[in-house]
Amino acid sequence: MRILLVALAVLATSALAEDSALRPSARLLFKHPELLQPGTCAIYEEGGSGWVVTEPVYYLRGSVVASEVRTRHLGICPQVPGKSIGQYSRQEFNRHVLAHPCVSPGIPERDEQIGVVRLRVSDWETPHGVKAANAGRLYRGTFVDQPLKKDMEIELEADLLGLCQE
Repeated sequence: MRILLVALAVLATSALAEDSALRPSARLLFKHPELLQPGTCAIYEEGGSGWVVTEPVYYLRGSVVASEVRTRHLGICPQVPGKSIGQYSRQEFNRHVLAHPCVSPGIPERDEQIGVVRLRVSDWETPHGVKAANAGRLYRGTFVDQPLKKDMEIELEADLLGLCQE
């Protein structure tokens, strides 16, 4: 009888391990699907932090083309030995952002469900200062490593977006 219980526990554990976990972006698509319908105005923002003097807010605005939940393999995040992320060059930072979501060294790689939104770009404001090179996805007229153009399409995790305030 014990052998049967152990066998069932092992089978149940392996079946659960094969199901991919839901990231917050995927849960958002299930919880509020009406917010991410095609044509909805969505915005990605960076900056705005600070207590006394707030940083400027940079943004990318567009309309939702499509949204979906995908399984993605989370590999180990790329790292540059001897540097913190604040010391990365723009190229090193881009490589790190393009690998996201990823896991820290020492944590096992795994598959997870992520909510992805395809956005048609209509408007943007990006930082140009050198100190912004490793501070976000927006920099000198680019989104990560792609030059921004009106009507181009990009993909972002759903939880990085907000609704436009119209």
